[in-house]
Amino acid sequence: MRNESVSSEHADKVRLDKWLWAARFFKTRALATEAINGGHVHLNGSRAKPARAVNVDDELNITKGSEVFVVLVKLLSERRGPASVAQQLYEESADSREKREQYAEQRRLEKASSNQPERRPDKRARRQIIRFTGK
Repeated sequence: MRNESVSSEHADKVRLDKWLWAARFFKTRALATEAINGGHVHLNGSRAKPARAVNVDDELNITKGSEVFVVLVKLLSERRGPASVAQQLYEESADSREKREQYAEQRRLEKASSNQPERRPDKRARRQIIRFTGK
């Protein structure tokens, strides 16, 4: 008897939501589907549906919060594995990586320059804040 099942690493096509989940861009397939439906994922420059097939050498633009990833699909997988395996599924463009690093550095500098209290206000201070703001 011949084994008819196709290995997930050698599949010709994989659903977009499964691939995003397997590549560890989203923690669950439901979150991946929600992001795709919300327009945060573009396949080859156009919006896609969760069931759209992903092929090798497709370009994905993925927006997660304030970060934007531009990746090229290198391998296909329907299974979620360790992070080291997931990183082999795609290759992020150098421009995308550089922009993300610059944005992260900018956020770090803004946070360092802001005046933040050393600790949270205690009960008395909270009451004073409420009285002052009128809320």
